[in-house]
Amino acid sequence: MFEIAEHTDNGMRFIVLQNEAKTAFAKISLDEGASLCELSFNNIEIIKKQPNFDYKDSYASSILFPFASRIANGEYSFKGEKFQLDKNDDDKNALHGLVYNKSFEVLNSKQKTNNCSVSLMYDEERGNKGFPFKYSISLTYTLSNDELLLDITVKNKDQTSFPFIIGWHPYFLTSNIFESTLSFNCDKKVEFNKNLVTKNIIDYNHNGEFKIKNKQLDDCFFLKDGVVEFFTPDYTINIKSSAKDNFLQLYTPPNRSIIAIEPMTGISNSFNNDIGLQVLKPNETYEIYWKVNFNQSN
Repeated sequence: MFEIAEHTDNGMRFIVLQNEAKTAFAKISLDEGASLCELSFNNIEIIKKQPNFDYKDSYASSILFPFASRIANGEYSFKGEKFQLDKNDDDKNALHGLVYNKSFEVLNSKQKTNNCSVSLMYDEERGNKGFPFKYSISLTYTLSNDELLLDITVKNKDQTSFPFIIGWHPYFLTSNIFESTLSFNCDKKVEFNKNLVTKNIIDYNHNGEFKIKNKQLDDCFFLKDGVVEFFTPDYTINIKSSAKDNFLQLYTPPNRSIIAIEPMTGISNSFNNDIGLQVLKPNETYEIYWKVNFNQSN
C-alpha cells in the first residue's frame, strides 16, 4: 500500500508520497510553488535538495507559468495593451513565471496498492500587475514504484483571454555528470543574447545521443517529439510530454553533479516572439502531463 503524509518543517509545509517499503519516495514543498524537492526510486536519489543552492536562486523543480525562462525587460504587449512584469532576474528580465513561490493547497489525495496521488491547487483571484488575469492551476502528482506522473490543469477564471506557456524545472542528480548522456531529437536551437533572451533561431539537426562531458550547458532546443532520455551510471529516466509542441531547456550549474532537464511548451521571451505561445479563453482549461519513468542501470 502506498502512503501519503503531510508535515511542517521550519514553518514550511510538505507532502510526502511513498510506497510501503519506502523504496519509492517523493517530497513536495507546498509553499514553494508545489515543487518536487525530492524523488527516489529503488532507493536511488534522482532529485535532491543541494547544499548552497537555494530554491529562490535555483527554481529547482518549479512549475513555470504563465511563462518559462525570460521575458526581455519584463515587457510585452497583448491585444494592443502593454504590460510590465516584475524584473526578478538581476533587474534585467522577468524570470520563470508567477507561481514558483506561491502556496498551494491540498484538494484531495488517493492511496492505492500500486500508487498514490495528491492534487494541489493555487487560485489567483487578484491578478499580478504585469499579468492581471484570474486563473487557477492544479497539479496532481502520482507516484508508483518506478514512475512519477505530473498532471497540470490551468483554468482561465477571468472575463478576458490571456497568453501563456508552461514548463517544469527539475534538476536531476547523477553520480558522475561527465559520464552521463542524454538522448533527444531536435531540428532547431535557440541562440541567446548576453542576457539569455532569445536572439535567433538556428538550424540544429540532432537525433539520439547527446554527450554532456565537459559542456557548460544553458541551451534550448526545438524537439521533434515529446521524449527525452537521461542516462547515468546508476539509472536511466525517460521523460515524456503530452504537449503537441515541445521545447527542451538544458542547464548544468558549475561544479555540481546535477542537470536541469526542463520540458517546456514555449521558449524564452515567448510573450514577444510568440514561439509556443498559446491563448486561453475565459472559462477554458488547458491540460498537460509530464511522465518520468525510472530504470536502474546494470
